[in-house]
Amino acid sequence: MRLTLDSLSVIDAIDRRGSFAAAAEELHRVPSAVTYTVSKLEDDLGVLLFDRSGHRAMLTPAGKELLREGRNLLRAANNLEGKVKRVATGWESELHIAVGDLINLDAVLELAKTFYEEENGTRLRIMQEVFGGSWDALVSGRADLAIGAPGDRPAGGGYTSHAIGNVEFAFAVSPEHPLAKYPEPLTNTDLMHFRSVAAADSSRNLAPMTSGLLTGQDVLTLNDMRAKYRAQRMGLGAGFLPVSWIRQDVMDGNLVIKLVEEKKDSGLVFLAWLTSHKGKALQWFLRHLKDQDVMASLLNPPRD
Repeated sequence: MRLTLDSLSVIDAIDRRGSFAAAAEELHRVPSAVTYTVSKLEDDLGVLLFDRSGHRAMLTPAGKELLREGRNLLRAANNLEGKVKRVATGWESELHIAVGDLINLDAVLELAKTFYEEENGTRLRIMQEVFGGSWDALVSGRADLAIGAPGDRPAGGGYTSHAIGNVEFAFAVSPEHPLAKYPEPLTNTDLMHFRSVAAADSSRNLAPMTSGLLTGQDVLTLNDMRAKYRAQRMGLGAGFLPVSWIRQDVMDGNLVIKLVEEKKDSGLVFLAWLTSHKGKALQWFLRHLKDQDVMASLLNPPRD
């Protein structure tokens, strides 16, 4: 077997998913087919690409180098495919959309439903990102469009942005949490004694963002803001949450807002897209996303 884009895609999937079985699931293949592809490539190249001795499939140094250069080839091939389709029809073969975790995903899916009803042939790939992960997906080429990318836009250009709206945050705890009874404003010394709940930045290349964490403080880290919100309602820790998400919880007595000495500033979230991308599918989404009612729906609280 000569080195192919398909074999590079298999290696990439194994590295990202952590196992041959998970990669097979993503690629819609049987595990034996994935194992065969890797083994055949290793035989042909005469090198070991994966260390299979541990619980997780780990790339060898040779495998890491192959994948590092191989991902450049995969990106180039994807870009070429997209360019060919755009030249032929003006509609992208696939549109990649990164959705920030402060955005109501239901509103995005409703928009996708309307898009599919027009049957233009473009496939959608929607990925959820946390903190700077939306910017990371855009500037690295993993996404063509980012919905809900937070402020602090990365340097370097290559993209255009449009503000969706402002997100206000408040420090919240369960009514059973000890901090609920502490005098206000809460100091950093007060907070240091208790666990903070954080959402992990999903950036792969940009420096990860953190917010509201104190050095040395115990931290429960979760995948996204939705999980963080649920953990705080359960009393597993404290931290800042979007005010619009918790307004009803405060009214119902499920959460208590506490004043703190060091407040978290409210911040804008943005639509952002690659300036060089001129496809009709991207333009369709930008046209609909800039509708005032749609933009308002993007910042609605998530439904349970």
